Order: sequence, then structure tokens, then C-alpha cells
Amino acid sequence: MKLCMIGKRGHAYYVFESIREVPGIELPCVSSGCGDDPEPLLKMARDNGFQPEFRADWKAMLDEFRPDVLCIDGPFELHAEMCAEALKRNINVFCEKPIALTLEQFENIRAAYEKSSARIVSMVGLRYEPTFYQAHKMVCAGAVGKIKTVRAQKSYRLGTRPDFYKHRATYGGTIPWVGSHALDWILWFSGSDFESVSAIQTTEDNFGNGDLEIAAHCQFRMKSGVLASAGIDYLRPAAAPTHGDDRVRVAGTEGVIEVRGGKIHYIGKNGEQVIAPETPDRRLFSDCLLELAGGRPGLVSDDETFKLTHACLLAQKAADTGTTIFF
Repeated sequence: MKLCMIGKRGHAYYVFESIREVPGIELPCVSSGCGDDPEPLLKMARDNGFQPEFRADWKAMLDEFRPDVLCIDGPFELHAEMCAEALKRNINVFCEKPIALTLEQFENIRAAYEKSSARIVSMVGLRYEPTFYQAHKMVCAGAVGKIKTVRAQKSYRLGTRPDFYKHRATYGGTIPWVGSHALDWILWFSGSDFESVSAIQTTEDNFGNGDLEIAAHCQFRMKSGVLASAGIDYLRPAAAPTHGDDRVRVAGTEGVIEVRGGKIHYIGKNGEQVIAPETPDRRLFSDCLLELAGGRPGLVSDDETFKLTHACLLAQKAADTGTTIFF
């Protein structure tokens, strides 16, 4: 199987976490997709035993090397064009989330996908993090009974962000970027499609970062009747022990499961327990490629990739317009 890569702005490292689990994988060429220095991506490849060539023109790279899979982690505002061009060439896509920054871009990808034989999956790697993976298995096994609410949290240190984060046209918004993981947990844990969303956000006190929203909150009703919410912010102090504070709470008719602080807290009919998570026997990138090769289904489907992206974009629109939007 032949892989090409574009960029290293987000989670391209997911590829190298499990690339060696894919038999016969090749990485003949990479591109930055823009004026970014390609050396960090080239070094990452070399450190993992690959010696790819570099092409400044990413479209020419696709036509020259004709990969089976394209990893897209270049400029956020070019994700959609890159996805569509790959799909038109029947190249499977492994793309940083969100795969599009606007609803028009989203529809362009969907149109290309409908005419393609290729697949598309976004980088929602936190499904594979042990605590969330185990908590999801417990919920699916009925640990909380009938799910009634899901509450998710994504809180990051702000740090020093590149300039493209300061402009909506190149960043896309904090809801689609940071919040995409939280919205994915809602989709995944609830097992239901989104029905409606309302949202609020603020750029006040964002430490001079232009259009970047420092905090946002989203509220969803799912088609199953589950009520869900997501809190998203860049307000985690620099002195915090970890970059992110990721949480999800699922409450149902027979119990509550909460992931926080790297642990699973469960309250059921026998009282409260702290559950030790199991290490998943799968990882995001290899899971996707092994499924392409005829293996077991991965944890992320094409359909979920589209549903998550649509939810991110409608939530961003709801926050921008101050309206409730129905899916």
C-alpha cells in the first residue's frame, strides 16, 4: 500500500504511531501543501525509517505517485480542496479534522465522495485513548442503562499559536478545531444523530489572538432524545500538568460514567468505582488502513466523518448567528 502525506500542522503523528502495523506500507513522497517548512515532516518520516521525496506541488505529487492513501494535515483552509482532489482520483483520505471550514466546502467534498470509490476518515484519535475507549465499551454494554445526557469538555492551554489561528478564514473557529473531539464523543457515546444545536462563543480576553474564540459552549438535542453539551476553551493555565483537560460524562437510567483526570469513574447500583482502562488492541491510522485491506471495521466510519464535520460547521454557524439550527 502506497501512502503520500501533505503537511504537519496538526495530528500527522497519528500516522507514525502505527504505520509499521500495516504490512508493505510505502511512503514515497510528501508535500507541505503551502509555504511551510517541509523539514519537520521529512524528519518525522526519516525517524520512522522512511526516506520520502519532497514535492512542492501537492497535486503533481498525487498524479506522479498515485498513492492508495493520502494523509492531509496541511493548511486548514485547504483541507477541503485536498480531500476533493484525492477523492476525484479515487485515493483514500485520512484527513485532519475538520475536513472542511465552510458548508460550501463540505458539500464539495460530499459531491466528490459520492462519485468516488475511495473512503474518507478524519483524525478523531481520542476514540482510541484508553479511558474513552473503555468507557465507550461500558456504555455500549449497558452500564448506564438508557442514555439521557452526554456532557463533553475540551480545555487546552493557549500557548503561542501561529498566525493562521488569528483569522477565521484560515482557522475556521474554535468549535470546529478544538470542539470537534467533544462533538465526536457526543456522536459516539450517544449512538445517535444530531437533531438541533445552539451555541455561544467569545473572543474577549483572547490574549491578542484576533478572531480566535477563547471559549465556546454548544448544546445539542440528539434524534434519540439524548440531551448533550460541549464546553470548549483555551483557558487551561500554562502551569497545568497536561496540555489538555479532556472529559466526558454519560448519564443514564441506571448509572453514570465519567472520564476525567485520566480515569474512569462509574456509579451504578453497587456504588462508585474507579475503573482501570484497558489498552486498545488497535490504533487509528493502522485501523483505517487494515480495514481498507479487508480487515475488521475501524472505529471511525466515512459516515461518521461527514456527520461530525456537518455538526461542527452547524454549531459554528449557530454560535455566529445566535440561532438554533436543525439538522
